[in-house]
Amino acid sequence: MSIYQTIQDFVELAVNNGAIEAMDSIYLRNQLLHFLGMADWKEPEKHQHEQDALLLMDKLLDEARENKQYDVTTGEFYEAALMDFITPKPSRINQVFWEKYQDRPEDATAYFYDLARQINQVKTRDIAKNLAFTHPTKYGDLEITINLSKPEKDPKAIAAAKMQNHSSYPQCALCLENEGLYGGGNHPARSNHRVIRLSLNDQNWGFQYSPYAYYNEHSIVFNEKHQPMKINRKAFENLLAFLEVFPHYMIGSNADLPIVGGSILTHDHYQAGRHQFPMLKASVRTPIKLVHYPKVKAGILNWPMSVLRLQSRDKAELLEASSEILEKWQHYSDKELDITAVDKEGILHHTITPIASRKGTEYCLDLVLRDNSTSEEYPDGIFHPHQELHHIKKENIGLIEVMGLAILPPRLKAELKEVEKYLLDEPNEMKEIHRTWAEKLKATESITSQGVHELVEQAVGAVFEEVLQDAGVFKDDAPGQAGFIKFVNFINEDN
Repeated sequence: MSIYQTIQDFVELAVNNGAIEAMDSIYLRNQLLHFLGMADWKEPEKHQHEQDALLLMDKLLDEARENKQYDVTTGEFYEAALMDFITPKPSRINQVFWEKYQDRPEDATAYFYDLARQINQVKTRDIAKNLAFTHPTKYGDLEITINLSKPEKDPKAIAAAKMQNHSSYPQCALCLENEGLYGGGNHPARSNHRVIRLSLNDQNWGFQYSPYAYYNEHSIVFNEKHQPMKINRKAFENLLAFLEVFPHYMIGSNADLPIVGGSILTHDHYQAGRHQFPMLKASVRTPIKLVHYPKVKAGILNWPMSVLRLQSRDKAELLEASSEILEKWQHYSDKELDITAVDKEGILHHTITPIASRKGTEYCLDLVLRDNSTSEEYPDGIFHPHQELHHIKKENIGLIEVMGLAILPPRLKAELKEVEKYLLDEPNEMKEIHRTWAEKLKATESITSQGVHELVEQAVGAVFEEVLQDAGVFKDDAPGQAGFIKFVNFINEDN
């Protein structure tokens, strides 16, 4: 295919997407010629029409690189700006989205998600690089991923970014002002980034898809105002209000405290999507009664972390129950189980990671109890992955991990191969941080070259199960579950 045919096909994609009208085709062609560093045009014979936007993007980027339009330091910004040519303006996308919504909410999100993948705003090819497997447990199958999707920066690009002036506009990576931002310095490329506007409880919110999605239709719902995250009744109201708009999605929030919270606590936001997480499949281990809320069915979930599942068709009563549980948890301590709500300095250590979903007219709120206390023995967090697990996972246990999907660091791809070699007594460069773990595997397992890879995968899955158990405040043992029931009785006490 000639470069001229590639440009013509790219222009036709822009027409089909609604980025331009047919009358604008010559105009866009000329804009592309300049953008690619070209000065002439030859009418293509139109023997073929490529409709894969990513294949067209690759060929156009090759042409631009040959014409010295960008280099390794500016590649991601140039690529996003190129795809912006076939991306409709925000007003057009929002118009089409809400028109399709009138027929079915699923049609609206399918339109927006398909577009996001086509224009490489959701980076499907990078996401496909992730390594994934499951690990069976008594709680159900946990999902394990080694995250390779976000490409490592070239050292030259890192150096160039450091030389640029860092800007405070936008205030963070979630702000609405990122829409269409070329980027640079401390800001990522967002030329082809688009946001759906919606209203939740009389506030303006944005809905977007995550570029390096960790699960199907991984989306971010963020407040248009740059304000800190807060888990409170209003947050529960927002989660349930979102389900009224998009009943086919789940939605949850990271906790709002350090250690147990997410990576961005400075901007109020939630994560949604269309994925059946392991925790959402989990059954109730112990049904409980909330005496003040007869319309709410409740139970302790069969899960390594401490989760109360509330279900009801009565949204108002569900909100009342969840709000009271949060308030009581924020002030609940159990010294025998090392659970401290407020320390000597008066600092609050308890919050909740909430996850909301819907089946028909019934709403479900899973309330995961979190505690970010530290101690001399556990300076990283008493209810955080303990030191002996850090060789696999030491990062915060956020919303996605809470629900049973491990996001493990990319370093493990190479490191685990060396562990396999060590287990097979082959020459290796295994890192010392894995030695104790690897020696234990070697001593207790029968290892063959055919089975070593799966053995290591399942051993990693077992570590993630321990990670979640460490993060549980009421442990999955007799004292822990007795303590959980004690907390339930505290909920049921008269105020």
